[in-house]
Amino acid sequence: MSQEPVSPEPVSPEPVSPEQPSAQVTAPQTGAAPASAQQQPGPNQPGPNQPLPEQPVPEQPAPPWIQPYITYTLVTFLKLFARTFYRGEFSWVGDPLPNPWNDLRVVAILNHTSLYEWLYAACVPQSFIRRLAWHGVVPVAEKTIQRPMVGQFFRMVAHHVVSITRKRDHTWEAVLQRLEGNTMVVMLPEGRMKRATGLDLHGNPMSIRGGIADVLNSLPEGRLLLAYSGGLHHIQHPGQRLPNFFRTIRMNLEVVDIPTYRQQLLDEHGEAGFRKAVTRDLEHRRDQHCPPEIKP
Repeated sequence: MSQEPVSPEPVSPEPVSPEQPSAQVTAPQTGAAPASAQQQPGPNQPGPNQPLPEQPVPEQPAPPWIQPYITYTLVTFLKLFARTFYRGEFSWVGDPLPNPWNDLRVVAILNHTSLYEWLYAACVPQSFIRRLAWHGVVPVAEKTIQRPMVGQFFRMVAHHVVSITRKRDHTWEAVLQRLEGNTMVVMLPEGRMKRATGLDLHGNPMSIRGGIADVLNSLPEGRLLLAYSGGLHHIQHPGQRLPNFFRTIRMNLEVVDIPTYRQQLLDEHGEAGFRKAVTRDLEHRRDQHCPPEIKP
């Protein structure tokens, strides 16, 4: 007797209770985040198909060994430029010391009227330029050194250019720390420019600041060159963009032995009054020996 085939009964899926997750639900992969959760590029960030912006290449400073050669070439060019386009009148106050350009440790330019004092390079010998390039220290106001083109220019006028804040702070200490070996400091002791009114920007008289006394008190020997400027307002006054050419520039020069000068003021005023005595003496010398200014 044949048996009837038995058809399999349909198996119904087991109901899934809301407390138990279905086996067909796959867990999210741990290595990838959902598309909605991926971080979107910010407003200043390039998209996935956009090229990255070019990064500015930092300016590489010149190697230290080449700086003196750059300074020497630049100042020599400025000397030739000044002699070509200007007429210089330079003279000594009294009888100068023998070999007056030798053994200079401090050069003080008095009667500061313009950023074009570099024109006075017309009167210096090449030995002075060589000394400036290899051993020169020039403090420059922070405000000036931060100006784009002017600041870059003044960074190259000496071997060591030190940015100062015009206050007796750590920036001035950085200048004093350079006073070693055979260095020569070139400075503007008034610390600001004289305007056409004969006063500074704030209407104050052009007094000498005490920083030069600190320098003279730190040097055991050497000479001080006092450069009395005849003023440069007729060539370029503060605020004027381009200078006037084919004019006359005037300067009187005086050389002082530093140890003798320092001891004289110490004997008269003592250690406590030395700083004030230096500023008063230099103001007197400036008012007495500066050439008459040429009107613009």
